[in-house]
Amino acid sequence: MHDSIEVILPARDEAAALPLVLAALPPGFVPLVVDNGSTDGTADVAQGLGARVVREPVPGFGSACFAGLSAARTDIVAFMDADDSFNPADLPRVAAAVVSGRADLVLGARRPGSAGWPGHARVANRVLVGLLRRRAGIRLRDLGPMRVARRSALLDLDLRDRRSGWPLEMVIRAHRAGWRIEEVDVDYRPRVGRSKVTGTVRGTVTAVADMSRLLA
Repeated sequence: MHDSIEVILPARDEAAALPLVLAALPPGFVPLVVDNGSTDGTADVAQGLGARVVREPVPGFGSACFAGLSAARTDIVAFMDADDSFNPADLPRVAAAVVSGRADLVLGARRPGSAGWPGHARVANRVLVGLLRRRAGIRLRDLGPMRVARRSALLDLDLRDRRSGWPLEMVIRAHRAGWRIEEVDVDYRPRVGRSKVTGTVRGTVTAVADMSRLLA
């Protein structure tokens, strides 16, 4: 049995989804909710359900993830969206290779036919992983946000992006540092509520722009 793993949950206006997400976390996976400027009582809901909450007023996916990483207390940490689009039951499989020491970073790769993955977001992901392969020599199927790594090693990467480019920067810097990177297939389903990023065309375009800037 491994020590507990904190699951960093960047959240902005996810009060409706959090009860589902927190209830589904497997034993040994402890929630750390990062309230990124919510106006719907997200932090109160999370605290009421027993989750530790960190507040990060600076908007941005990377800002929320970095705040959670900085506040985390466990040796191994996981990242996952707080909108119930991912199945928390997949976390032990994603974490397994890091726990055993076989890998340094494991990404949850969304299955291509997943009902919750909008077509425009799927196309954008395909373009980005293609650019990543051509420009950086990194072969991945998905740049999804469910991932697991050791906290101290992530801090040593000195990630700088505080917007949508955070997931890509992590992969690029990890690859350059010689990390062993693996992917594990995970479920992906329609999220609860309205997406701020990949669920909208505008959000997807912004994410692609942020990531393309990093690849350039």
